Amino acid sequence: MEVPDLNFGDFLDELAKVIPDRPAIVYGEQTIGWKEFDERSNRLARALLEGGLEAGSKVAFYLRNSPAYVELFAACAKARLTHANVNYLYVDEELFYVLDNADAEAVAYDAEFAPHIEALRERLPLVKTYLEVDVSSASSSFENACRDGDPSPLGINRSGSDLYFMYTGGTTGYPKAVMWEHKHRIAIIGMTEAEDAGSHAADIAENEPTMVLPACPLMHSTGFTTTVSALMSGHCVVLLPSRSFDADICLSEIERHQVSRLAIVGDAFSVPILDHLKSTDREYDLSSVTLISSAGAMWSAERKQGLLEYFPNATLSDSLGSSEGSRLGARVTIRGDDTETAKFEIGPTVKVFTEDFRELEPGSGEPGMIATSGSIPLGYYKDEERTAKTFPTIDGVRYSMAGDWCTVETDGTMTLLGRGNNCINSGGEKIYPEEVEEALKLHPDVFDAAVIGVPDDRWGQAVSAIVRTRDNQPLGEDLLKEHLLTKIARYKHPKQYRFVDNRIRHENGKVNYRAVRKIMGLD
Repeated sequence: MEVPDLNFGDFLDELAKVIPDRPAIVYGEQTIGWKEFDERSNRLARALLEGGLEAGSKVAFYLRNSPAYVELFAACAKARLTHANVNYLYVDEELFYVLDNADAEAVAYDAEFAPHIEALRERLPLVKTYLEVDVSSASSSFENACRDGDPSPLGINRSGSDLYFMYTGGTTGYPKAVMWEHKHRIAIIGMTEAEDAGSHAADIAENEPTMVLPACPLMHSTGFTTTVSALMSGHCVVLLPSRSFDADICLSEIERHQVSRLAIVGDAFSVPILDHLKSTDREYDLSSVTLISSAGAMWSAERKQGLLEYFPNATLSDSLGSSEGSRLGARVTIRGDDTETAKFEIGPTVKVFTEDFRELEPGSGEPGMIATSGSIPLGYYKDEERTAKTFPTIDGVRYSMAGDWCTVETDGTMTLLGRGNNCINSGGEKIYPEEVEEALKLHPDVFDAAVIGVPDDRWGQAVSAIVRTRDNQPLGEDLLKEHLLTKIARYKHPKQYRFVDNRIRHENGKVNYRAVRKIMGLD
């Protein structure tokens, strides 16, 4: 079905006209209204264009959660520039890979990351503009761009085919930029009835605004999509004023701002929230929360039931999807419901295929790959081979198949099995064993290493390493942790180690995963 030619920038222009006095962003003690948000992002958009960027130029977001992330996305949408998210946990070589791969022409970065940017400037000849964000300063280059200049709308013609990138591990160990057209992402977030930006804004003006809190990083698809969806609906985005997730701050902000919708990433957030609620004497008023949504990681039935004990009016929405395709499946839970971990209602545009593209029969017990059609990405930026594999055409229909496997039950529901490869999903982060193994083997005393994901209550899967040293003697774990600090991001570091003195690979050089699983006590 053809989707309307809609653009996020047009929606933002029109919304600012009809709801100027509503709050758009709350961040600690700071509140930015829609009029101010509109004017700041207009100035920022002009500054980027005056700095030499053109329609389609890529802008790298090397930022934690703050108003700057939201303002920069709005500026990019208005100026027809392409958002490219950057994982702020990356070490320098990983950071360089993404900035270089994206062909970034502008980089916005938090002040704390300045040393990493300085180390790479000479290697990034395409970058025309660097904007430093310092939430504690009134005179950073980012703040100056938002404060100075013409605040009026840009008055340019935009297209529903304008792009934004969502970097993800994809189905290999190298980050890939998933290319989304605005019009298809607008359809994905549920605005299918909007005929044009003006009429949509008029409808929004008649509705009451909602406070929406994305507890997860905006650099990942769940937090980013939640934020963009909230903005397009004229709601207010509440951002946590902390460098990393803090359950007390999150619950306090929910109470303080009477947040209605909370977005998390499965058990990675449920566990610390529940641990804090169970251990504190403080009683939070969480009655305002009517929806807790999650996507991107396992959300266990036990944790869902636990949250419902503390959020009395909440409905839980567990979505199955990826950066490559949304609405694969969903499960809604309210108090009193029985729920099963990893079981979902199949999405409206979803089919499940075997490896030879035969559609799966419900109740067969046979595993298959989840595929979705309709509003899906164009593919991966600069990777035609992976695009062809992940977005195949079957019987004349183009699908997105990111590698999620499931079984289809007789009642039509699906039970998620996981990725068909050995990708580890730890707290919503995709971690590839080969990358961690190679980093470990760079230590002079490590002969070989194998890495797998081990079930974990909080993270879903914990990165675990089996290490064989050159003299078959255990190394201190602290030495390996220190070694990895300059090799890979911290979230990829093993949370547990086992040392062995025997082979952990087959004769063909591949890891003997059966033996490795046995060593880790999984078989």
